[in-house]
Amino acid sequence: MKRKIAAIFAADIAGYSRLVAEDEEETLRRLASYRQVTDDFIAKGGGRIFNTAGDAVLAEFPSAVEAVRCAIDIQESLRTRNMAYPPSRQMSFRIGITIGDVVERDGDLLGDGVNIAARLEGLAEVGGICVSRAVHEQVANKLSVQFADIGAQEVKNIPTPVHAYMVAMRREDGSYATPQVKKPIKVPPPGAPAWMWPAGITLVLLAAIGVGGFLAYTKLETSANKPAVVASSVPASAPLVSASPAPLVAPAPSAKPAPTLVAPASPPPPSIASGDKLATDIIPFVSDRTRNVLATEYAPANDFKAIALNINGFVGSSVAQPSEDAAKTSALEQCQKRADNAGSPRKCELYAVGNTVVYAHGLPPVPPLPWVKRDALVEKPYATKDVPLLREAARARLDSLFVPGRKTRTIALGPGGHYFFNAGIDSLEESARRNLQACGAVAGVPCTIVAVDDVFVVPVPATVRVTGFFKAADSSVITPGERSDVARRLADATAGWNAVAVGTQGRPGLGLKAENEQSAVNAALADCARRDSDCHVIAIGPFTVGPN
Repeated sequence: MKRKIAAIFAADIAGYSRLVAEDEEETLRRLASYRQVTDDFIAKGGGRIFNTAGDAVLAEFPSAVEAVRCAIDIQESLRTRNMAYPPSRQMSFRIGITIGDVVERDGDLLGDGVNIAARLEGLAEVGGICVSRAVHEQVANKLSVQFADIGAQEVKNIPTPVHAYMVAMRREDGSYATPQVKKPIKVPPPGAPAWMWPAGITLVLLAAIGVGGFLAYTKLETSANKPAVVASSVPASAPLVSASPAPLVAPAPSAKPAPTLVAPASPPPPSIASGDKLATDIIPFVSDRTRNVLATEYAPANDFKAIALNINGFVGSSVAQPSEDAAKTSALEQCQKRADNAGSPRKCELYAVGNTVVYAHGLPPVPPLPWVKRDALVEKPYATKDVPLLREAARARLDSLFVPGRKTRTIALGPGGHYFFNAGIDSLEESARRNLQACGAVAGVPCTIVAVDDVFVVPVPATVRVTGFFKAADSSVITPGERSDVARRLADATAGWNAVAVGTQGRPGLGLKAENEQSAVNAALADCARRDSDCHVIAIGPFTVGPN
């Protein structure tokens, strides 16, 4: 047996037994979909899953920083997916992380490190993350994350208390939710014999009961200490955006150009479900050329046959096999080999067996057409440092792969910093479709095309920091009675720069169809000041924003 130090990540679903009892098939289907998200993020962060059981996942990471970053990505991605379901049917993970000495045996890990991570997961809030002091010390100065110190906690089957911290999770508006702090236990003074501590507590309680101290004891149990929070000015899911963004491109002094729309408006996209008849023209993620090959060579072929794919667009297909199982195995192996050779971390899954769809995830969410709007007022030269919400590793990938890539190339961006890009695609429509489908599959909500070839095609703020994507209808800082009106007016303002400001009473002010960012900001603040006080800008273009 080999010993080693590792960051241990433990996760499971809160209330999973109840969800299964209420609707077993739907719960299992969603579990498979959510597990694809968690598995992808774990692989992306350099982690390894070493054990699973039902809804639980245990993974190891060589770095506490990557383990915490992965946990934040998972929680934010699943939070957006849960928005499509009522609160009673939402499926949320609790995650615990520690650093510990573990024993490796036949690929599995054993030891106190694993046990403590599992206990920390039990302390975490629903949809939250709880880490040990060792993890906090490693991460506090390396990630832009807020923590709440919940002190020493007694946990089952661990002889000594575990000092723990909660990670403050980011809300949709970019603010942070304060964790519900669990009452810390009192740790005995150093040097006191272990037997004296429980004995002392027993004597105190007996004495308290004897003199009517029950009320004082109740008060003690219900009082809470305020946590110490490590403040941060950036969302937990994203690093600081470059402090020196490129200047705005000044608009031409001539008349305002009309925006050019790419891709005609069309009816809502079709849907697919397991059991549907195969339609090769709507298979997600893959190229148009692959769709044509499957239509001409796979669809008319006789059984036994199967198609496998992954969200990076890798495909395997097999026809004329001796059995259905042979067809499935051949398609999966062919797809996975291609994905592995290209360095794709995502697993291939069966999409169709015979001419019947077996893919459990349906079509990923994408925004309505047109996917790209060309508007000279908002376009500016592409610079990787100006792409919002991304970490430095992501920016390095874009600089090395996207920037020198052949046209056509696009970048799709999601609200949690999820991003996908490609290059050398035959058409803008195909490039955008494939990136939006892949990004939507991971984010769980529609993403946005932010760059095409050498330009940004959405308003990217340069004077403030982007914290997420803005949806007026869901904004908690705008007074409820005005959200729908703000959403309608923004939808009608299809050209130029738009900005939204609010004051202390939540009254909104709008700056619409402006020629540049500063004009939109000034108009929004002036409109807000007529109706409210202490106004500040909360959105520019499609993004929520905060101060640099």
